[in-house]
Amino acid sequence: MAKEKIVVEGGTPLAGEVHISGAKNSALKLIAAALLGQGESAIHNVPLISDIVVMSKVIETLGGSVRRDGHTLHVDTAGVDTWETPYELVSKMRASISVLGPLVARFGKARVAMPGGCNLGARKIDMHMVGMEALGVHFHTDHGYIEASTPNGLHGAYVALDFPSVGATENTMMCAVTAKGQTVIENAAREPEIEDLANMLNSMGARISGAGTAEIIIDGVELSSLHPCEHSTVGDRIEAGTFLVGGALTGGPVTVRGIDPSFLRMALMKLSAMGCSVDVGDDSITVSRKGPLLPTDIQTLPHPGFPTDLQAQFMLLASVANGNSVITENVFENRFMFAAEIGRMGAEITIEDHHAVVEGVPSLQGASVKATDLRCGAALVLAGIFAEGETQVHNIYHIDRGYEDYVGKLTGLGANVRRVPDEDDIDW
Repeated sequence: MAKEKIVVEGGTPLAGEVHISGAKNSALKLIAAALLGQGESAIHNVPLISDIVVMSKVIETLGGSVRRDGHTLHVDTAGVDTWETPYELVSKMRASISVLGPLVARFGKARVAMPGGCNLGARKIDMHMVGMEALGVHFHTDHGYIEASTPNGLHGAYVALDFPSVGATENTMMCAVTAKGQTVIENAAREPEIEDLANMLNSMGARISGAGTAEIIIDGVELSSLHPCEHSTVGDRIEAGTFLVGGALTGGPVTVRGIDPSFLRMALMKLSAMGCSVDVGDDSITVSRKGPLLPTDIQTLPHPGFPTDLQAQFMLLASVANGNSVITENVFENRFMFAAEIGRMGAEITIEDHHAVVEGVPSLQGASVKATDLRCGAALVLAGIFAEGETQVHNIYHIDRGYEDYVGKLTGLGANVRRVPDEDDIDW
C-alpha cells in the first residue's frame, strides 16, 4: 500500500453523531482467547483496523483460520497445531503477546517473539511472566523469543501484581483457565476490556468471577470442557473519548453512540471541569461547549483513573484553554512525544520529567506534523481541524492501527479532511 497522509483544512466545527466501533483493546484479546475454544467462535462488533489484520495473521500462522463477515470475525482454532509466533508479526503489534497465556493453557508450552507496537517506553512484560510463573510456567528467553514450558503442569495460585497491568492480568487470567485448582489475581487491572474478555471466556466454559474489580478468581477447568462461543465486543471508550474531545474543541454538539458512558466516567468529569456540557444516555454521550475552555490538571492512572490513551487528546484541549494546566503521565514514559508535534502548530508546552506544563494559547496554526503513535496521530488531526490553515499529518499508519475510517467519521461530523498519497521526499 502506498504511503498516505491526512490533509486537514482548519476552521470547521464538528457537530452531529458518530457510531463507535468495537474496542480495539478488547477485540485483539478476544481473538487470542478463541485459541481456547478449539473450534469456530464468532466475535461480533470487531473494528476494521490494521491491528486486527495482524492478530488474524498470528492465528493463521498458528494453524487456525479467520474469516471476516462485515464486523463479525469467525475465528476457527480447531486446526491450531503449533505454539510459535514469528517475529515479523509480533514485532508489529504489542498485543500479540496476548497469545502467550492461551497457548500455554492449551498446549502447556509456547514460543512467542518479544513484542513491538507503539514506541511508548519500556512496557516490559516481566509482570506477564511473574503471574504465569506462579501457575507453574517456566520461562527462558532465546534470541528474541520467550519460551514457556510447564514441566509439572498448571496449578492454581495466588498472584499479586505489582501494578494493575492490563496485559499481565489478561495473560494470567487466560493461562489460569485450565490450571488445576483456584487462582486469585490480586491488584488486577479493572479496565472494561478485562471484563469483556472474562465474559467471553465464561461463554466458552471457563469459571471466572470478579473481573472488573481488583480481585479476579479463576476456578480451573479441563481443556476438554472448553468450547467455541459467540460474543460481541464492547464499544471502544478511547475512540468515543477522541470524538468527544473533537466536540469539546470546536463546540459541538457531538454525540457518540454504541458506548457505555460508565467506561469514561473520569474523562467526562474532566470535560465538565473544562467548561463543557455533558449529556449521558444509556449507550450515548453528547458533548458541547459555548463558553471558553477552562484549564485543568490531569493525572493518568489505571482504570477507573484517567486513561493514558486519552492523554494526548486532552493535552490538545489544554493547549487552547484559557489558562495553564499540568498533565502528569504515570503509565507510559514516552507518551509526551505528542507535545513536540503540537508545538509545531503553536502550542506552548514544557516537559518536566513526567509532567507537562501546558500554557493555553488562543489559536493554533496549520503545519506539517507526524503521528508518533496511535493516539498522537488522532489528536493531531483534531488539532488540524481547530487550527488556522492547512495541516498535513504524516505516518498515519499509526492511526489506522486503532481507528476505523477515522477520516470518514470526521467528515460525517463536518470536518474538511481527506487522505491523499504522501509523496513528500521527507524521512518522517
